[in-house]
Amino acid sequence: MDGTRRPSEAPPAAPRPLPPGIDLLWGRRARGGRGPRPGLSVDAIVTAAIELADAEGLEAVSMARVAKALGFTTMSLYRYVASKDELLTLMWNASAVGVESLTLDGATWREKLRAWALLQRDMIDRHAWITQMPMAAPPLAPNSMTFVELGLASLDDTGLPGAEKLRMIGLLSSYTLSEARMANDAARAAAAAMAAAAEMGETPTASPGWTFETLLRELVDERTYPRLHAIAWSGEIGGDPSGFDERAEFLLGVDTILDGVAVLIDRYRGASDDGQETASAR
Repeated sequence: MDGTRRPSEAPPAAPRPLPPGIDLLWGRRARGGRGPRPGLSVDAIVTAAIELADAEGLEAVSMARVAKALGFTTMSLYRYVASKDELLTLMWNASAVGVESLTLDGATWREKLRAWALLQRDMIDRHAWITQMPMAAPPLAPNSMTFVELGLASLDDTGLPGAEKLRMIGLLSSYTLSEARMANDAARAAAAAMAAAAEMGETPTASPGWTFETLLRELVDERTYPRLHAIAWSGEIGGDPSGFDERAEFLLGVDTILDGVAVLIDRYRGASDDGQETASAR
């Protein structure tokens, strides 16, 4: 065979166009193809955008604000980044720079997967604006895929099918993002309340606003909500007036999910053992 395509053979299909931003990250589109400007690049734009988001939240990020921070016109940025949505995709990927060098501490799948969840939570907490990102589809940036691959590796010796491993990774990741989002929303609300108090000339308190636990104690009466009342005024939610410790609650959820993963692993191992016994009895 000389590798020459015969006339009867169909030509190879062209790669399907990828969504904007994803195509740039996966090398399906050239960077800055409409005329480069000295001192400006995709990386510089993304770095400036992340610095803005880290300092002021995702709502502070606009093409105009990023351009101003870099000392260029807004139109100059469009030579490199097609839209704000594309910029957000690039920011998501850049928030996990260095993920390829991460290792998971632990000797067992459970210890490694727990470490994986903690790494994800820490990465989100460093860039809290991630919780404000639109989530129309799972992140498919290269660094996201590298992080998923790391989580899947922790389940290598469990006997779970590949699809089940991916489901468990998705479940744990969704939980981690959801918990981080609620914690960040609460922190943003508290900061906004403090800012509003300061504008009114009032002395802002260290912990303005309400938590779920303090609202329970304020609102539920024993006759109408006996179970909620018992929980609200028990020691189960901790002695702190604000209620549960957020980090401890997050870890409780992680461990509960891992309990479920352990049951699933045992189920598949049991099915495999039953199959082997049946085969040997034939």
